[in-house]
Amino acid sequence: MVVWPIKPGENVLPSSPDDTASAPGVLYALGLIVVYFLLQVVAGAAVSLVVGWLEKSRHPNLSQAQVHEHVMTLLQRPDSNALLVILTLPVIVLLMLWFVYRTWPALWARPHSPGFGLTTPSSASWYPVALLIGLAMPPLGALLTQLLAHGHAVTQNVEELSRHASGNLHLPLAIIAVTVGPIIEEVMFRGVLLSALMHRLSTRWSVVICAALFGAVHLGGLDFQWYAVPNLILLAVALCWLRLKSASLWPAILTHGVYNLFALIALFAAT
Repeated sequence: MVVWPIKPGENVLPSSPDDTASAPGVLYALGLIVVYFLLQVVAGAAVSLVVGWLEKSRHPNLSQAQVHEHVMTLLQRPDSNALLVILTLPVIVLLMLWFVYRTWPALWARPHSPGFGLTTPSSASWYPVALLIGLAMPPLGALLTQLLAHGHAVTQNVEELSRHASGNLHLPLAIIAVTVGPIIEEVMFRGVLLSALMHRLSTRWSVVICAALFGAVHLGGLDFQWYAVPNLILLAVALCWLRLKSASLWPAILTHGVYNLFALIALFAAT
C-alpha cells in the first residue's frame, strides 16, 4: 500500500537498476500526451483529404474551391464528427498502447512505481470500491461545478457530439467514451505520467501535478470553461489514489468508465 507523503524520488518498492534506467522521463511522458492529441488532429486532416479526393473524383468539373466547400459542408455535419471519432479514435489508441508497451515492456504490468500497473489489483475488493467512486464522483463533481459556474451551462465535446448525432450512433459513441477513452487516458496519465513524476518528486506533488495537467488538457474540450476544471481535477486525484492504493491501473480505468457512463446516461435521458 502507498502511504502519502513519500520522499522525493522514492518508490513504493525498491527498483532494480534496469527498472530505474527504463523509467519514463517527465518530458517524454508529456510529449506522448501531446502526440496523442495531435494524432486526433492529423486523423481529422487525413479524413478531410480523403473526402476531398472522393468528391473530386465524383465531380471532376468542380473547382478546387467548390470541392473544399463541399468537404467542409460534409464534415460539419454532426454525424460526420461522430463517425470520425468512432472510426479513428480506436486506431489511434491502439497505436499509442502499442508504442507504450514496446517502449517500456518491463514497466507495463509492474504494480508499483515506476511501473504502469496494468496488472490485477492487490485485492479484488478494489473493484467495488472503484465502482462506488465512479458512481459518487459525477454528482459531487456536478455540485462543485454548479457552485463555481453560477448558472452558466457547461458542455463537453463528447456531449455535443452525442446530443446532435443520430440515435443509431449513440451506442458506438457510448462504447468509445466508456472503454477506449478511459483506457488510453489512464495509461497516459496514471500510468506513464504519474510514474515519471513519482520517480522525481514526492507522491503528494506527483498527484497534484498529474491531476492539474489532466484538468488542463481538457480545457479545450470544455470550450475553456474554467469552472468545470476543478471537477476533473477532483476526479483525477481520486483516480491517482486508486492507482496507487490498489497497485493496479484497472480500478482507475473502471472508475473513469463509470464516470463517463453516468454522464452519458444523464445526457441521453435528457435528449
